[in-house]
Amino acid sequence: MSVMQLTDYRQGRFHVTGSTGRGAGLGLAVLSAATFGTSGSFATSLIKSGWSPAAAVTARIVIAAIVLTVPAAIVLRGRWRGLASTARSVAAYGLIAVAGAQLCYFNAVQHLSVGVALLLEYLGTLLVVGWLWLRHGQRPRRLTVAGAVASVIGLALVLDVTGHNHLDPIGVLWGLGATVGLAVYFVLSADAEDALPPIAMAWAGMTIAAVCLAGLGLVGALPMHANTASVEFMHVRTSWLVPVLGLSLVAAVLAYASGIQAARTLGAKLASFVGLSEVLFAVLFAWLLLGQLPRPVQILGGVFIVAGVTLVRVDELHRPDDPAASVDSDDQLAFSAATTASDAS
Repeated sequence: MSVMQLTDYRQGRFHVTGSTGRGAGLGLAVLSAATFGTSGSFATSLIKSGWSPAAAVTARIVIAAIVLTVPAAIVLRGRWRGLASTARSVAAYGLIAVAGAQLCYFNAVQHLSVGVALLLEYLGTLLVVGWLWLRHGQRPRRLTVAGAVASVIGLALVLDVTGHNHLDPIGVLWGLGATVGLAVYFVLSADAEDALPPIAMAWAGMTIAAVCLAGLGLVGALPMHANTASVEFMHVRTSWLVPVLGLSLVAAVLAYASGIQAARTLGAKLASFVGLSEVLFAVLFAWLLLGQLPRPVQILGGVFIVAGVTLVRVDELHRPDDPAASVDSDDQLAFSAATTASDAS
């Protein structure tokens, strides 16, 4: 117990002392980014075989919610009132940040390459900056402004606005919808983390999203086309179960579980900074598994977008008034008592 130091349990964040613990946290953060980065490739193989994006999203969320039920029940034991007190946030999280974001992203990869769709989605980080400025008066500093400019330049290059081969505008609109969903994910996660453990928030959001998507599919509001035909994956024909289980177990359960532990070890800010590597992993997996590779100008645009978002994250990490960087006096006393008791044992 003395190795693990709980500095802010209310935000679900654990800091491990020593280089070994920090290295493990970085490894988990990279693992989370890599597993999240596989989702576009898994979804594309299903969509090309005749699955609708809504069916692929629903399968992913339903299976992931089922798998997370037991872990969520364990962490919620004795804390179910916390779930009830955040019902509105959880509902918005499930409908917009989980169902909406994934549905928009999977529809985007139906019209765009995986890398371009994901790059559009990650512009959501800049929307978060704008929201914090307008809603909470947190005016962006020079690094954030520079990051925003770099991201806008990158977006123009990704869309190749000066070229002859313009992207499908429908795909771009779906990608921008995913941008909004990602921004809502960050905002609602930050608002709810004091009341609900992260894994419980993920499970509750997925459960609500699964019920919503399944209901819309049953009444015919969403096209739910699925089949059991073989799919082309890794340049070979394989069972449809491979991408479905990959989406659910690798790109959802494993990605969320490793990401949560990484955030508890490193802190949410640093873990999300490392998570930006998901864009690079997604492009790499789309190249290896699907043979997709953006055009050179789009790769350059991706570099600008990643650089811009990175500047924004670095600026947040160095914000002097960041509440995550300090612990209030009550937490200091609680932590001291816990450490004393742990060392004595």
